[in-house]
Amino acid sequence: MKYTLHHTALAALLALAAAGATAADSHAGGHDHDHGAASAGPSGGQPAAAAADLSEGEIRKIDLDTKRLTLKHGPLKNLDMAGMTMVFQIKDPAQLEKLQVGEKVRFRAEKIDGKLTVTRIEPQAR
Repeated sequence: MKYTLHHTALAALLALAAAGATAADSHAGGHDHDHGAASAGPSGGQPAAAAADLSEGEIRKIDLDTKRLTLKHGPLKNLDMAGMTMVFQIKDPAQLEKLQVGEKVRFRAEKIDGKLTVTRIEPQAR
């Protein structure tokens, strides 16, 4: 009887610990730029709450050679980052050809292979 009670209590503790670790992994704290998770999308192939997940920014520099983009942006909620100006990789370098310095955009950035990468970008509605 004692063995069963201890075994059940241990199993419950392990289940709680695993649930806590999963929750912690889905939203890491701090500000080390090592956050973010892709979200599954509703109809249309867009990420969940796509419009709400997009951040606002202004293009400061486009570097076609290195396939990078400098953005002055507001908060990046999915990465738990405050607004600032920084350089991003871009997932689809062909998009750089369509952008202009000074253009206001809405975008989503994610951490991919350890690098902050713009995965979606569109002109801001006027």
